[in-house]
Amino acid sequence: MQRVAYSFPEEVLEHVFSFIESTTDRGSISLVCKSWYEIERWCRKRIFVGNCYAVSPAMVIKRFPKLRSITLKGKPHFADFNLVPEGWGGYVCPWIKAMAVAYPCLEEIKLKRMIISDDCLDLIAKSFKNFTVLVLTSCEGFTTDGLAAIAANCRFSHLYGYDMEMIYRFGILSSDRNLRELDLRESEVEDICGHWLSHFPDSYTSLVSLNISCLANEVNFPALERLVSRCPNLQTLRLNRAAPLDKLANLLRGAPQLVELGTGAYTSEMRPDVFSNLTTAFSGCKQMKSLSGFWDVLPSYLPAAYPVCSRLTSLNLSYATIQSPDLIKLVGQCQSLQRLWVLDYIEDAGLDMLAATCKDLRELRVFPSDPFGLELNVALTEQGLVSVSEGCPKLHSVLYFCRQMTNAALNIIARNRPNMTRFRLCIIEPRTPDYLTLQPLDAGFGAIVEHCKGLQRLSLSGLLTDRVFEYIGTHAKKLEMLSVAFAGDSDLGLHHVLSGCDNLRKLEIRDCPFGDKALLANAAKLETMRSLWMSSCSVSFGACKLLGQKLPRLNVEVIDERGPPDSRPDSSPVEKLYIYRTISGPRLDMPGYVWTMEDDSCIS
Repeated sequence: MQRVAYSFPEEVLEHVFSFIESTTDRGSISLVCKSWYEIERWCRKRIFVGNCYAVSPAMVIKRFPKLRSITLKGKPHFADFNLVPEGWGGYVCPWIKAMAVAYPCLEEIKLKRMIISDDCLDLIAKSFKNFTVLVLTSCEGFTTDGLAAIAANCRFSHLYGYDMEMIYRFGILSSDRNLRELDLRESEVEDICGHWLSHFPDSYTSLVSLNISCLANEVNFPALERLVSRCPNLQTLRLNRAAPLDKLANLLRGAPQLVELGTGAYTSEMRPDVFSNLTTAFSGCKQMKSLSGFWDVLPSYLPAAYPVCSRLTSLNLSYATIQSPDLIKLVGQCQSLQRLWVLDYIEDAGLDMLAATCKDLRELRVFPSDPFGLELNVALTEQGLVSVSEGCPKLHSVLYFCRQMTNAALNIIARNRPNMTRFRLCIIEPRTPDYLTLQPLDAGFGAIVEHCKGLQRLSLSGLLTDRVFEYIGTHAKKLEMLSVAFAGDSDLGLHHVLSGCDNLRKLEIRDCPFGDKALLANAAKLETMRSLWMSSCSVSFGACKLLGQKLPRLNVEVIDERGPPDSRPDSSPVEKLYIYRTISGPRLDMPGYVWTMEDDSCIS
């Protein structure tokens, strides 16, 4: 291999490597030989860091001196369910400060579940001369003042009217800061004022994607209209709930080239002129492929969107309180759908229609309209999902909230869709059995992992015993992420998973009777995983100390808001345990309720 490696000039290898985008594949390339390591190191332009504490900024900068794009994740996934205490961490400031010095030509920053301040946004705005993409997913800590700094530092676009995708791909944007994408999806933004959009210079024309759907207050609409109308390459526009329906038509007329649209509130006093203007505006959007938004829907206005429905491949109605009859009419217009996110108002009847109409569907997510309600308010059962599995041959990703399920239904779904790669079933009431037989759902989930050989992500719910984990350990050899809640009988369940799932990278567990024995017996497995989260389980402080001593390459964090865990017996269970692989050692920004098990004393 060494001889082969030296048979090509470095320039040729750099060119070949540029076509390999997978982070895993790039890592494998760097292991071939020293020369390939060096070439790959110097020509790497993008990096994904799945845990901001797994490596330090200095280590990344030393390894990859010419990065143009970085993706960082902070808090664990369970933060989405309020299981990670306030102030736990995930601060991006050290990364931004280091990159501002090392990467003046950085073009893209994508963050998820991280804390970013206005000062950091200001530093981003002023430090990177070719900056083009800022994506903040489920982030917090900043205000619209920080967004104003980003907007104000955009520069004049000399390339008005050109194909921005081609321009970006071939690196023409080398002298000006031309922000192409600003995406704030699901972030918590302190909305000080809506005038931050007016900070974009009047000469700025290069915006391709803008997502402000998370903002609470109404933005300066005249400024938004001017921005949209002067950006001819704008393809994605997602508005917030405060955006009034009667102004949507003007936006669409100013941007008929839109491919993705997120509406604001889709309600207004029923006026024929508003309906007519909206219908005409939608009719002019010949490229539209994705629709979302539809807050506060007035059903009478839904037909105005029908002109674009036949072309839609993505429809996100997860915030739209549209009742079943109107949902059926709307979704029935969308025969080309590949992705549908919807509330359970769609009911079984709507899913039956979806199965009969949308043969190209790949992803389905059904969310609960009233997750805490005690009474059944919608006619959604397991039968709706069975119908979709039968009617949609390309379906491979499912997130399904419901109140009842059977082993028979899960078995049918597994046999219908062996191509399933993501299956997340959330039965709202914990430990709910098969409602027909009152048996655990072990056999049903066992069928899922047995027949779906390529399954990569799985979420379990319902009444489950250790047997389901035996099925998972035996059959789910490609499983990468597993989420478990209120399941299992003993440590044996966790042992089956850790000893059997060869490819497991992320495991998150809550309210299960898993504890010390399985963790300590499978400690070596933890070093091959990205992370393990356990909360309200049976893990003792003593076991955490042993893990910290046995696994120096892992950060073993005990999260306990009751006070120092060493003030209680070693046998006392900890509230939360977060274990993750790292090459940078214990982090330096731990709050007072986090302890790292790192030395003989195991308290730091």
